[in-house]
Amino acid sequence: MVALIGPNGAGKSTLLNCISGVVAASSGSIALQGHEIAGVSPWNISRLGLQQVPEGRQVWPEMTVMENLQLGTTALRGRNASYPLERIFDLFPILVQRKDQLAGSLSGGQQQMLAIGRALMGSPRLLLLDEPSLGLAPLVVKQVFDALSALNKDGLTILLVEQNSKLALSTTHRAYVIEQGRIVHEGLSSQLQDDPQVIAHYLGHAADR
Repeated sequence: MVALIGPNGAGKSTLLNCISGVVAASSGSIALQGHEIAGVSPWNISRLGLQQVPEGRQVWPEMTVMENLQLGTTALRGRNASYPLERIFDLFPILVQRKDQLAGSLSGGQQQMLAIGRALMGSPRLLLLDEPSLGLAPLVVKQVFDALSALNKDGLTILLVEQNSKLALSTTHRAYVIEQGRIVHEGLSSQLQDDPQVIAHYLGHAADR
């Protein structure tokens, strides 16, 4: 589980969108399990087992919770379902109670759980998450990050973009700090937590919100 942290406008979301094919890379190489994916369409990248949970959740509001989850399976394309519906409901029990409810009527936290569940239905080998704590109450943030930690312990690789740097570093194994599109620090998350430069520039008041 890897964190990508840095100030607003540093390029964190752009990097995730390049990896998932939403934004075309201007140069360089992106490989997923030996497959070159730079220039490949997002649809085909998702079939290879890379799923992204976008910033702002972006669920389909006029569709039910179940319909949103079922759409996640379109990425399978013959691959086995690593995360069956029962596993999603085990991680996020509120989705069972809301399964016939329109996604647009859910709270922000419930929509975030649904967005993660939808991505899991596509059986990711690599899960990208963009600001999963954004706008959520502390209790809901804990529920979401507890679920992510459980998934990681089950073997799922996760790349996390998170503005709350303290939360990101306390949850992940390794981290990269990005500024203006360049990596300026990298290392074990536990080491970066104690790095004076990282503390001074990235673990201040903005990360405590």
